[in-house]
Amino acid sequence: MEKFMICMAVLAAAAGIAIVCIRRYYRKRMQAVTQMMLERLDRAIGGEMQEEIFDESVDAAVTERLNRLLELTNMHQEQAETERDTIKSIISNITHQIRTPVTNIMLYTGLLQEIVAASGQDGGVTENISHLLLKLQKQADKLDFFMKELVKSTYTEQEMISLHPEMTDVQEIVAAACQTVELSAMKKGIVIAVQSAGDVQQHGKEETADGILCYADRKWTVEALANVLDNAVKYSPSGSRIDVRLRTGESFLCVEIEDRGCGIREEEQGRIFERFYRAKEVSTEPGFGIGLYLVREVLSRQGGYARVKSAPGEGTTMYLYLSRYAAGAGSPHF
Repeated sequence: MEKFMICMAVLAAAAGIAIVCIRRYYRKRMQAVTQMMLERLDRAIGGEMQEEIFDESVDAAVTERLNRLLELTNMHQEQAETERDTIKSIISNITHQIRTPVTNIMLYTGLLQEIVAASGQDGGVTENISHLLLKLQKQADKLDFFMKELVKSTYTEQEMISLHPEMTDVQEIVAAACQTVELSAMKKGIVIAVQSAGDVQQHGKEETADGILCYADRKWTVEALANVLDNAVKYSPSGSRIDVRLRTGESFLCVEIEDRGCGIREEEQGRIFERFYRAKEVSTEPGFGIGLYLVREVLSRQGGYARVKSAPGEGTTMYLYLSRYAAGAGSPHF
């Protein structure tokens, strides 16, 4: 009996040891499988196809499904990019088709106003016609404004801002941006004074015959500067002045745009670059709060940034920083 009990005890101990060993083995095995799956998931997230394993193991099954998932993801991404390009093309075509008649309406209205003013007809008739033409002009301006805002909103919502920065002359960018707001500034008697090239304070990099160079996408950077200038014209009093200055540093080139408008309260200055945000003081003015958001997006995607200096009743100065070098080629500080 005693021998039997000893045998049973030995068997029980052996069984316990075996159970512990088996549990440790499977725990290590599960840890290894889990680690393998995590590594494969990380590679799949990075877009890396997995090596095919031709057996019926769990490893092979996971690899096969990850590859299928990655193929589907790539296919959907390509479809999304194709659809985005299609939408972008459609928007560009629609914008062009709408902008042409709107521009013509505004042009013909202006010509009619000049003809009526110079015709010398009966004063009452001329006054009535001029009044109607003025209303037509205002509606055409409003239609033009909302069309531009709609295009901006669509580009930001659909993430269609596609930048291709290259070395370009910032003076050409500034000139093109000023030209886009020239008419609206003239209507309010606002002077846009741009610093001449000879007055620009040079720093660091020697300028070339191509002008004062920055690393930027010309089309979108013109759009960004035009948005800031448009705000300056919109919120400045008639007969005032807007100054545009250039400063060059080692790594950045700064475009300063200073107006004499209503100014921005300090607590709101950190929010003006948010999408759809509008300060209470300008809530009655037309707009959707998209322009400065677009400015920030364009600059940041090119390695630049924007900041503001303002106070209520003292006007606003926007500082738009553009990189002077292609990515990875610049020197350290402004």
